[in-house]
Formats: sequence, C-alpha cells, structure tokens
Amino acid sequence: MSKVCQITGRRVQIGNNVSHSKRRTRRTFEPNLRMKRFYLAEEKRWIRLKISAAGIREIEKNGLQATLLKAKKAGFLLKY
Repeated sequence: MSKVCQITGRRVQIGNNVSHSKRRTRRTFEPNLRMKRFYLAEEKRWIRLKISAAGIREIEKNGLQATLLKAKKAGFLLKY
C-alpha cells in the first residue's frame, strides 16, 4: 500500500541526512498517515481513508462531503 494521503495528496519526499562533518546521505521524509473511519451522512455509511494529520484538520474545517469532492476533483481520491 502506498504512502499517500487520499485527501491532501501528500507523499514521501526525499532529502539528505547531513552529519556534523557535512557528509550527506539520502533519506526519506514520510507523511504522518493514519487509517481513519468517517461517517458519510449523505450516503448513511462509513468510509475508511488513509489520511494525514493535515487531511484530518481539513475535514474538520470544511466538512467531509466538500473535502471528498475536492480530493476527487484533484485526483487524490480514486473511489469512496
């Protein structure tokens, strides 16, 4: 399963570990993802999303239905 948020589209980023002597080695920055269930009142059912902490805040701010439509339009959410 990929490490991509279904709402915000956040994914793994690649950067460098930098030591005290400035030696650089590659590393990954992973998003803060959680599997979370939400109740979709319009369809009277539960949905499960792999979502980042920023995605949870976005749902709390804008509402579930509006956020799902926005994510589907942006191409982050394939089905729900």
